[in-house]
Amino acid sequence: MSRNSDGATTTTISLLQDTEAAEKNSGGDRPKEPWKGELVKSIVYSGLDAIVTSFSLISSISAGRLSSVDVLVLGFANLVADGISMGMGDYVSSNTEHDVAAKEKLVTEWDVTNRRRLQEQSLLDRYRALGMNHEDATMVVEIFAKYSDIMVEEKMVQNGILSPEEGEKPWKTGLVTFGAFLLFGSAPILAFIVLIPFTQNDTLKFIGACVLSALALAALGIAKAKIAGQNYALSVVGTLFNGAIAGFAAYIIGWGLRNVAGLEEE
Repeated sequence: MSRNSDGATTTTISLLQDTEAAEKNSGGDRPKEPWKGELVKSIVYSGLDAIVTSFSLISSISAGRLSSVDVLVLGFANLVADGISMGMGDYVSSNTEHDVAAKEKLVTEWDVTNRRRLQEQSLLDRYRALGMNHEDATMVVEIFAKYSDIMVEEKMVQNGILSPEEGEKPWKTGLVTFGAFLLFGSAPILAFIVLIPFTQNDTLKFIGACVLSALALAALGIAKAKIAGQNYALSVVGTLFNGAIAGFAAYIIGWGLRNVAGLEEE
């Protein structure tokens, strides 16, 4: 609490309330925040890739007029193999980024300790380039210079590298990617299993696979829009279009190899 020259008292809470009220009235509705986190992104993007990959394989097999057994055997074998590849790829990529960040932090810590004036000048130039005047930029850099750890983090941000302590563990992102790939990639194949008691018509089973793939793609399109803060309708249309193009291309290739190239069974 403080007292002004007129003897009136003001409080920090009152000032904060006035500031919040002014902000609410001045900027309109606050935009919705996107989903955050590496695990969410791994689930959505590996899921999208899995559905498109699995549906494309089924399309090419169906165009070649192979049986439902062929679809199930080849589909699940391809799904597991690709899932392992995707999971290991995500793990290796995340682990490499983590190692690079750790190495970069060691270098930055050495620079801040042994070349402090050069690092301070680098921050000063950056803040001035962002629009600060010389006096304000100098004051900010002088404050950072008192705290070596904060200055290291600021230099890491300036170089576009996250601290190795931030983000998810590489093994966790790899495992999540593998699980999401298997889960969503099985959606197109699921129709061939669900419809077994009801029909032996492979064409109907393929149509069922198309429907389930479209539903899964639409759901992930909504999740993708949530992550990126995009328009839901446009995101859903985009993912459906992506899946349709990939499936159509695979179907045409499978049909062409069988009927045009003459790859008929003997």
